[in-house]
Amino acid sequence: MDNKHFCGRTRREFLWEAGAGFTGLALTGMLSGDGFFGNAANAAGPPKIGRGPLAEKPPMMPAKAKAVIFLYMYGGPSQLDTFDYKPGLIGREGQTVSYNNFRNAGKASTVTLMEPKWKFKQYGQSGTFVSDLFPHVGQCADDLCIVKSMISDSPIHGSAMLQMNSGKILSGSPSMGAWVNYGLGTVNQNLPGFVVMLDPSGGPISGAKNWSSGYMPAVYQGTVLRSAGDPILDLNRPKGFEPDMQRDMIDTLNQFNDEHRRPRGDNSNLAARIASYELAYQMQNSAPEVVDISKEPEHIKEMYGLNNAVTKDFGTRCLLARRMVERGVRYIQLYSGGSNTDFSSFWDAHGGIVANHNGLAKKVDQPIAALLKDLKQRGLLDTTLVVWGGEFGRTPHSTGDGRDHHATCFSTWMAGGGIKGGISYGESDETGHEVGRNPVPVKKLHATVLHQLGIDPNRLAYFYGGLDQKLVGVEHVEPIKEVIA
Repeated sequence: MDNKHFCGRTRREFLWEAGAGFTGLALTGMLSGDGFFGNAANAAGPPKIGRGPLAEKPPMMPAKAKAVIFLYMYGGPSQLDTFDYKPGLIGREGQTVSYNNFRNAGKASTVTLMEPKWKFKQYGQSGTFVSDLFPHVGQCADDLCIVKSMISDSPIHGSAMLQMNSGKILSGSPSMGAWVNYGLGTVNQNLPGFVVMLDPSGGPISGAKNWSSGYMPAVYQGTVLRSAGDPILDLNRPKGFEPDMQRDMIDTLNQFNDEHRRPRGDNSNLAARIASYELAYQMQNSAPEVVDISKEPEHIKEMYGLNNAVTKDFGTRCLLARRMVERGVRYIQLYSGGSNTDFSSFWDAHGGIVANHNGLAKKVDQPIAALLKDLKQRGLLDTTLVVWGGEFGRTPHSTGDGRDHHATCFSTWMAGGGIKGGISYGESDETGHEVGRNPVPVKKLHATVLHQLGIDPNRLAYFYGGLDQKLVGVEHVEPIKEVIA
């Protein structure tokens, strides 16, 4: 072959292409042996024939938690006045320091320090410091793991909330509850796997984007459940439409729909739509029972604060969260604070922080403590991961008589679900302005939640836009191993 060509290719091209092919075969074998293709199919493939998209799925690895309750304090509670005790700030009221400030485009500016407005006490055998804003939660200190080194990528409510809920600062991505729904399905086929309960003052900024299924089928999104009246709007049957008639109609529709879906097994939207009809029918019987707390013992109602006008609403929602955990709901999110204009109704204390935090903490302190104690006495706290926090925290400097947004160092806490209690993780610096040790970006918190549920955060993927999308992003993320029992 003097022309140095073979089958229209140079010998060099032939050897290169053949080598690449054999390399691909080797790579395929290695990936297959590692379980890659099976994992991808389990995580992102279409549902099997006869199984809805919310069918219960086994965890990827041993799970310590079966459910998550996220107590979301909308607006950004001050870590310096709640769970991050900073004696270095006490006595420094009015002192000026130079800090990098997002209000000044991240450049250094002179600000005035504000000392904590509430005293802190030590609680439990762990001696955990908790402020006087949360005396009831303080009694549960030995069950809390306080993370004091949280970092968000945005100091703006809308984008920071989206990141805390979906891992991304831009809208369009599935929320963590949707990921859990997708990864594990639901235990109770008569109830949603992901439930959201809003503050009576209204929903948070960005609204439903915070519990959306994003680019996943809509069946995975959160269902908003009301704590009074009809639990879900438009849930009741039309007058004169008997249950047997409805069951017969849905069975007939399901038969036609399933015949249409079978040759289109790669279209997950069809399976999601079919499953949504069936779920809606089942919820007509199950949802009213969940919100019916009339048969709860009086001492339980009193423990949650249902006999007090201040604590009644959040207490009712915390009690409902416990009832839903008992019935197999995987992911429950309760919002404290709503509206976007009345600053007294959510935790955005730019001014009047004493009145703001006092008013909001009184609504949630007793109910949250009751939830933790109730779960524990029923043996449910071990398998229920409770998360408390907002989208960011507040600055150590003042904005008059309040504090500004602060995303570079804030606190959250976890309890139950295989998390060590009575400990703190990470530290802020002397004034609480920056992380001093063990930074925890939001994706690391997400990885920890998924890990406790038996989901590998680096393997749970959904193919969209040409990529295997993940809640924690493209880079490998480890959970906070030091806090896992």
